Amino acid sequence: MDKMVEKKRGRLTLVATPIGNLGDVSARQTEVLQQADLVAAEDTRHSGLLLAHLGVKKPMLSYYQHNEEKREGELLARLAEGQDIALVSDAGTPGICDPGSAILRAAVAEGFEVDAVPGPCAMIQALVLSGLSTERFAFEGFLPRGKAQGEFLQKLKLDERTLVFYEAPHRLRESLQVMLAVFGPQRRMAVCRELTKKFQEVQRGTVGELAELWREREPRGEFVLVVAGAEPAEVQGEADMEQVKAHLRRLLDGGMKHKAAARELAAVYNLPVSEVYALGVALKDE
Repeated sequence: MDKMVEKKRGRLTLVATPIGNLGDVSARQTEVLQQADLVAAEDTRHSGLLLAHLGVKKPMLSYYQHNEEKREGELLARLAEGQDIALVSDAGTPGICDPGSAILRAAVAEGFEVDAVPGPCAMIQALVLSGLSTERFAFEGFLPRGKAQGEFLQKLKLDERTLVFYEAPHRLRESLQVMLAVFGPQRRMAVCRELTKKFQEVQRGTVGELAELWREREPRGEFVLVVAGAEPAEVQGEADMEQVKAHLRRLLDGGMKHKAAARELAAVYNLPVSEVYALGVALKDE
C-alpha cells in the first residue's frame, strides 16, 4: 500500500519594507513576495503600490490593528491549506509598532513554519544616526498621552540605556516639553525626521535646545526621538537623595521640628538647607 502523502503546510513570513526609500528593497524581500500565495498588508492600497513597483502581482488581504483578531482564523486556515503568506506593514519591520507579532505567535502555537526577512526599521536607523551610545538601548514605542506621559518618562529618568521613542508630528512639541521637565535641559538627544526620505533630518543637541527649536518650527513627517541614558553620577545622586529623604522622614516622625531637621541633615549631607527643607515639604504632601 502506498504511504499517504503528507499534506503541505504553509509558511508565514514577516517581510520588512522600505520606510521611505524604495531603493532599500532587497532581492530576498522581492523573492519572498513573488513566491507567496497571499500578501497580508496593513494597507492594501499602500502596499499595492510597492508590489506594482516590484512587478509583483499577488492576491492581497488587509491585516491591520483593528482586524487582527478577526483575520487570525482566516490566515491560519490558509496556512493549513498549504498557502505561503507574506505579511507586510506600511513601512519597516512588521511587529515593531505595527501588526505582525500576534499572527506570528498564533502561527507558532499551531506549529506552522514562520520566518522573517530583515530590512529597514526606523528605530535602528535613528539610533545609529543619533550619535548616542548604541551599546545598550531600550525601545519604548509611542509615548502615552496626557498625565500618563510624565509618569511614564519619570520611570525611565534614571535608566542608563539610550531610549528610543516614536512620535507623531502633532504631538512632538508636547512630548519634547514633557521630556524637558523630566530629563532636564542638559540631557543629550536627537530628533530624527523622515528617515531615508528626501527631506531626512537628524538634529542632535540637548533636550532644552531641541525643545526650543521645535517650538518655533511646524512639525511635519514621522519622528523618532532618541534620548541619552542617565549618567552614573545622576543615578547615584538620585539614590543619595532617597537616603536623605528616608533619614528626614525618620527625624520628622520622631517629633523633630521641620526647620531643625533640615539644618541638621544639611550639615550631615553637605546640602543647602533650603533643598532639605523642600524635601520635607514634599514628604508632608505625600
